Amino acid sequence: MLERLNQALDHLESCLDREVDVAAVARIAAVSEYHFRRLFSALAGMPLPVYVRRRRMTLAAAEVLAGELTLLDVAVRYGYGSGEAFARAFRSVHGIGPGEARRAGAVLTAQPRMSFRVVVEGSTAMRYRIVEKESFRVVGRKARVPLVHEGVNAAAAAHVESLDEQAIVRMKELADREPEGIFSAAVYLTDSREEGAEADYWTGVATSPQTAAEELDALDVPAGTWAVFDNHGPYPSALQELWRAVFTQWFPSNPYVSRPGPELLRTQPVEIGEETDSQLWIPIERSSGNAGV
Repeated sequence: MLERLNQALDHLESCLDREVDVAAVARIAAVSEYHFRRLFSALAGMPLPVYVRRRRMTLAAAEVLAGELTLLDVAVRYGYGSGEAFARAFRSVHGIGPGEARRAGAVLTAQPRMSFRVVVEGSTAMRYRIVEKESFRVVGRKARVPLVHEGVNAAAAAHVESLDEQAIVRMKELADREPEGIFSAAVYLTDSREEGAEADYWTGVATSPQTAAEELDALDVPAGTWAVFDNHGPYPSALQELWRAVFTQWFPSNPYVSRPGPELLRTQPVEIGEETDSQLWIPIERSSGNAGV
């Protein structure tokens, strides 16, 4: 997989002067576009669109400084229909406009070309099981929250604290399948996994697809395959490290890829830093390519 990922990045690099076909890039990596975006984000530490924009503006900055083309010519060369749109993109990366960049002493920001290589990891075993689940319904309460990569998600915590006792009792009454008891479910609204991107955050239970509870929200989840990871460690850092390890270590070493669907988390709330047992459910499907690096 590592070789294919680097081949995909090579192709991506060749497309920076035009619109990038992410589906074509994903095909080179032999994974779905959905999985490629998520895997890239976990490995690179930034969403794919952010990397593309930074790389494109790094190359554009070299053209701007060379002075052989007008700023409009540079804009058109890198796929921008107007100088204003190009200037906004340029400023978002470099902090200054392209006109200012041509002045002596201007400080610019470069995004190096990325490649993936083998790093010796995996000394800690990851406990998991594969579960085939029929369709089910998550019944509970939801809130829209920003993603937080490190530390406690204040918006998600506030949502949990806002649940009234009546809703909690009703959810417990309805729970009748795995994951057992009350858990959280994250439904991502876009492909972006950058800090601050929004997601629908559910607190609820798993029930049959026919369950109705007018006083609660409902999320229907289709039948599919799930990878279930058991975890023990300090809250919430151990969980955040587990999620990254799933995408950077487990997926590249196993014949599966992620698929659209909510990520489920069952854990016991504790004080920050205290250890707790947790269970992370990731929707997966078998990969059509070869596993391993």
